[in-house]
Amino acid sequence: MPISVTTSAAGEVNIVHVTGEIDVASAAVLRDALEALIADGRRRLTLDLGGVTFLDSTGLGIVVGRLKKLARHGGTLTVAASHERVLRVFAITGLDQLLDIHPDLEGAVRAAGAPRQ
Repeated sequence: MPISVTTSAAGEVNIVHVTGEIDVASAAVLRDALEALIADGRRRLTLDLGGVTFLDSTGLGIVVGRLKKLARHGGTLTVAASHERVLRVFAITGLDQLLDIHPDLEGAVRAAGAPRQ
């Protein structure tokens, strides 16, 4: 399944909506979308993986890399994910402890927009 990446905004939070499979062949599309937002000064991002059915290590590397980049700039990245296969990858790798993952987009956007403590 080809990947589709679109963006939208909810207040100060920019949302990156992804559908399809994130793998070595498609991950650059996601990376480029996230990098464009970060380069544009966007610091509150939510990654909507609700339409993603597969995520490999290349995709994980992109997510973690952008999380670290945002953290260096005082930003935040939240994730909305509900597909069992995707959640299992986060759990197996321990990234569910590093990432702020929510079962729905609304919760992820709310967390991204919350003032930093």
